[in-house]
Amino acid sequence: MTNAYDGAVEGSAVRSDPAESTVSRTPVAPMAVPPVADSGAPLAPLAPLAPLTPLTPLTPRPLPDTRTRVLVMGIVNRTQDSFFDEGRTWGLDAAVRAGIAAAEAGADLIDVGGVKFAPGDPLPASEEIDRVVPVISALRRELPAHVLLSVDTFHAAVAEASIAAGADLINDTTGLSDPEMTTTVARTGASLVITHSVAAPRQAYPRPQYDDVAEEVREFLAARLERALEAGIDRERIVMDPGPDLNKSTVQTLEVLRDWSEYTSLGLPVLAALSRKDVIGESLGLPKEERLEGSLAAAAWAMGQGARILRVHDVQATVRFVRMLEVLSGWRDPAGPLVHNV
Repeated sequence: MTNAYDGAVEGSAVRSDPAESTVSRTPVAPMAVPPVADSGAPLAPLAPLAPLTPLTPLTPRPLPDTRTRVLVMGIVNRTQDSFFDEGRTWGLDAAVRAGIAAAEAGADLIDVGGVKFAPGDPLPASEEIDRVVPVISALRRELPAHVLLSVDTFHAAVAEASIAAGADLINDTTGLSDPEMTTTVARTGASLVITHSVAAPRQAYPRPQYDDVAEEVREFLAARLERALEAGIDRERIVMDPGPDLNKSTVQTLEVLRDWSEYTSLGLPVLAALSRKDVIGESLGLPKEERLEGSLAAAAWAMGQGARILRVHDVQATVRFVRMLEVLSGWRDPAGPLVHNV
């Protein structure tokens, strides 16, 4: 994998001071918060949160340069029915504590969600706001400035409230189903993840059919990219996501993965959301609790074809895996101490 990543996302703009990069040569001092392992152990109690004060809208921070680094996005689900953590971070204190722990483990972004993607009853935007905005507000206060905040939502109203509370990125997994989403993101100056999925939000899409799934996904993303640009979103603030498993069978997702370079050819950072998904489980015949190694292997494959953001449940393991690949690629110096045969 010596040169697997060279030039894979030509055209990405430099977006941040290198001092905030995970490939910075100067180690970042750890936060004074004990880490939580990725073992699923119960979260330690969080000190009571200070009462929320009326919000003054905060300016979204730009994404870092991803030409010679890979960002790790830690997942925090403020839901009771998320497929992997199954409500472990449903409570406000638990969700905030999980975000802090993910940052301590090395996450570059924290992605907070109030509604899962899978089919289900609709949730009013006002209730979704009540779930995610307090988490974003608390994390914006508690976390260092280099840890960015994302909200997984398809509602423009939720996006707007979250950005005002401190979110930097909107992760829309429904292919811009809300016609107001692009104008909201453009007006606020936030960044946007554009994801391939073809069903209406929270609606089932059984037995999906594609003539050429890789090409159709690329065409979908290119069309949504044009819509976002026409709305006034800066190109340097847009991320692509081919949507593994979203309205796709395992066989179709594997085809998407094999042709991943189709999506990096759009010249923008590409997000890989593969962590513990069914494509991993069905490929290996394993339950969700045993899919870490397969998830890392799939992430390595996507990184080799230009993926620059990994959305994951297992932050610590993924950060170590990413940093080793960055060292192998010459993007990061070894952490040391370098004493072997010296």
